[in-house]
Amino acid sequence: MKTIAVIEDDQHIGNILENALKKEGYEILRAYSGTEAVYLLSHNTPDLILLDLMLPGLSGEEILPKMTGIPVIIVSAKVGVDDKVNLLLSGAVDYITKPFEIRELLARIAVQFRKENRQNLATVLKVDNLTLDLSSHEVVANDVPVHLTKTEYAILKLLMQNPNQVISKTVILEKIFEDTPDCTDRSLKQHISNLRKKLRDAGNKEHIEAVWGIGFKMKF
Repeated sequence: MKTIAVIEDDQHIGNILENALKKEGYEILRAYSGTEAVYLLSHNTPDLILLDLMLPGLSGEEILPKMTGIPVIIVSAKVGVDDKVNLLLSGAVDYITKPFEIRELLARIAVQFRKENRQNLATVLKVDNLTLDLSSHEVVANDVPVHLTKTEYAILKLLMQNPNQVISKTVILEKIFEDTPDCTDRSLKQHISNLRKKLRDAGNKEHIEAVWGIGFKMKF
């Protein structure tokens, strides 16, 4: 069952969203301010976030960069094209303007989960000159085979499945735990350093970018 975090200070709108989403079979998390949302996401990893912008405390714009590795749909009364463009470029996957039709929002959510399912079903991931075969576990950079450890492979697969998103260290650890439970917060930095070096040596370029204070993403 998918979990959706509804970050909305208007209790009436939040209740409407929660009721509609529960009818569709989703589990719901709620936060009513930007500060509460940061706390919520530090203890939970939902599959998707619905984010209002005009929140008490920290605004939606301020907390969006902290929502790494999770698709975020902006639900806001701001209608300016510049607002939409800036937020989409800052990491949001979609933007819907209030007032909205609940059917349209549900359709947009379904589209995001369909994209995720297609990515998970893909047998070969490609980013720039880097290829990862999910069936054979072979990794090739610039036509040069790259031999990775189990942990390095799990990290690279996660990053390549989310090539346009910055993924925090916490989310990386949570997502790869099933494959590599021995990877810890302390050892993750070294695993990523080794992975970046192997890819750089094979592909003659930097494939993974460190985003200071947040996490890592694929570099194009």
